[in-house]
Amino acid sequence: MSLAPAPLRVSPADPHATDPHASAPPVPAQPRPAPPALRTVGVEEELLLVDPRSGRAVAGGPSLTVGAGAGRAGASPVPLPGVVVPLETELQQQQVETATPPRTRMADVEADLRRLRRVADDAAAAVGARVAALATFPLPVTPLLTPNPRYEAIRERMGLTCIEQLTGGCHVHVAVSSDEEGVAVLDRLRPWLPVLTAIATNSPFWRGADTGYAGYRTQAWNRWPGTGPCDPFGSAAGYRAVVDELLATGTLLDEGMVYFDARLSAHYPTVEVRVADVCLDVADTVLVAALTRALVDTAAGQWRAGEPVPTDPTSVLRMAAWRASRSGLEDELVHPRSHRPRPAAEVLAHLLEHVGPALAANGDLDVVEHGLDRVLTHGTGARRQRAVARSSGRLEDVVADAVARTVS
Repeated sequence: MSLAPAPLRVSPADPHATDPHASAPPVPAQPRPAPPALRTVGVEEELLLVDPRSGRAVAGGPSLTVGAGAGRAGASPVPLPGVVVPLETELQQQQVETATPPRTRMADVEADLRRLRRVADDAAAAVGARVAALATFPLPVTPLLTPNPRYEAIRERMGLTCIEQLTGGCHVHVAVSSDEEGVAVLDRLRPWLPVLTAIATNSPFWRGADTGYAGYRTQAWNRWPGTGPCDPFGSAAGYRAVVDELLATGTLLDEGMVYFDARLSAHYPTVEVRVADVCLDVADTVLVAALTRALVDTAAGQWRAGEPVPTDPTSVLRMAAWRASRSGLEDELVHPRSHRPRPAAEVLAHLLEHVGPALAANGDLDVVEHGLDRVLTHGTGARRQRAVARSSGRLEDVVADAVARTVS
């Protein structure tokens, strides 16, 4: 199904045309800050260090200190050189993270992502490795914890969940004008986050086996406390109260372990959306970033207009996220409005309709239309990984192919 034409139009009689879960009709808008002319976007990618010949994971992260500048995603409105983060800041030694500077143009985000992958790959050569954009590691692996008192305390508290953790995510930061706007955004984009998960699925294999999931990283990640979708917070004070209550349980080591699917950044004036696998192809990362910014713009516009927060049950959103992780775009998804299974192409068409005006205003409509066509036609990274495994019969070849595509 092509998504390049104009967004799908649905008739008032269509059960997917309206949201039956809205709590009340729109109320008169209160004066609120004007949105930025064009929101900045920053992207963090977690990459794995591998030996492309043997396919094994390589524990060399703490040695990787290359990179120029000190900018982090969303850290400053001034473009900064990208940076490869030394792996002592990451949980496992077989991992490295990159972060783009904040950008307003998706063409610049794409250029940064491609450059940073090459920089990380060059740095990995110092330990005899390459980088691979794999959201889980296909082969059996024993993750090696980075020596760090905090990580050691996390392992002591979380046990096997920490010991087995070796996954790669993609985190998108989008600028907001205030914490109040940020929480209003978090409350309104909740139903659409599983669709982003489906678009980015790139983790079908785990410890030498096909998991049956397109995005198994979501399953592995959600073993941690403090993960997943949240109830609406209502306000910045409500958000803070929930975080404080979680910390008061004594379960989490610190606020850094509040791993909501989408959260206020603890360091930058951004909303951080954390539901995507690291994508095999940069073009898919750009698609996720453009859609995330458009969802933020759309949600913020609804808030400024005084539209109510949708009352989608968090338990249903958790089901939708599970379904997206299970099949990606290869089967039906839970529709964000009807909460019923619908073909993935139809759900993507409704997503495009939902954020179309924001995409057009941002200059991203063509990028997203072509990107959605591409993933529907050619599949996500999960389909590519499985195709390589079927062709060669070797998961080592899946790793080698991922290395080639990561930096191509």
